Amino acid sequence: MSQAEYKFKRVFDVNQQAKLRESLLYKDHILDDVRTGKIFPAFRNNTVNFYHKGGKAFHFKDGTFSTHCKYASVLHGHDRSYINETELKEAKLITDFKAGYSRIKENCSLYSGVEAAGVSKLFSKSSYALQNPNIVVLDIEVSLKALDDVEADTQEKPRTQDRIDLLLYNKETKTLQFFEVKHFSNSEIWSKAGTKPVVVKQVEKYNGQLLQKHDDILAAYIEYTKTARILFELLEDQLPDPVHLNNEVILLVFGFDSYQLNRIDELLIRDKSLKDISRRFLGNLDTASKVWKESTIIKAGKTK
Repeated sequence: MSQAEYKFKRVFDVNQQAKLRESLLYKDHILDDVRTGKIFPAFRNNTVNFYHKGGKAFHFKDGTFSTHCKYASVLHGHDRSYINETELKEAKLITDFKAGYSRIKENCSLYSGVEAAGVSKLFSKSSYALQNPNIVVLDIEVSLKALDDVEADTQEKPRTQDRIDLLLYNKETKTLQFFEVKHFSNSEIWSKAGTKPVVVKQVEKYNGQLLQKHDDILAAYIEYTKTARILFELLEDQLPDPVHLNNEVILLVFGFDSYQLNRIDELLIRDKSLKDISRRFLGNLDTASKVWKESTIIKAGKTK
């Protein structure tokens, strides 16, 4: 299937919903963590990814949960970080996800990148499954390409397709907004004088994809919110269907202090290297509402 023929989907049908509800792992562990922001559920096409602390703790498909072997390498009966050789000889690996649930979650944070960890901080306070926030994290790691449904890391292959890091949803205006999240230390936001950073071309490509697939994407997230309301028992005013989708991805740069902010002003704002894309600079990620704050977004073509 060519990229032009691919239709962006976020369907999780009633059969899959029933299979998920029947799972003991979901009923006894995951659901409570979803409702408290510890686990973030992201729907794909009849699958769900469950994220924790920057890692994909579990993937659900056709009634079966899976996780990466690096997360599941948990010794039963040992909850310490270090054990001696004698204890190792007697140790056994967990044989089910329920027994190793808490340790699998711990391992997620050990392997997470700084940007994924930053996004996880946002969804812990602003997940759409929480009832209070007006601006919520609706999705993460979003691929707009035809490979979106391929779970490459469960097939022991490197992830090759691009993914937009973060989708926020303003429930009051019913508007969706994508963000590409980069830590201050990421080389992709920096470039030599007179050249564009790698991230500019990346965001421009995403903008083109959003424009091309605008109607598909908006329709998919209407399906997404309907599924979320059913599974997590949310009222429509707690998670209404989206009406608008902004076609411009905003670059979100975070993870800097007041001294480093001066470098940003000199090397990323005044030098105009990022002028072709909209961007937002925020030292520490906290809530989705603070990220959304429109008065602090520098629009494409502007320098301040």
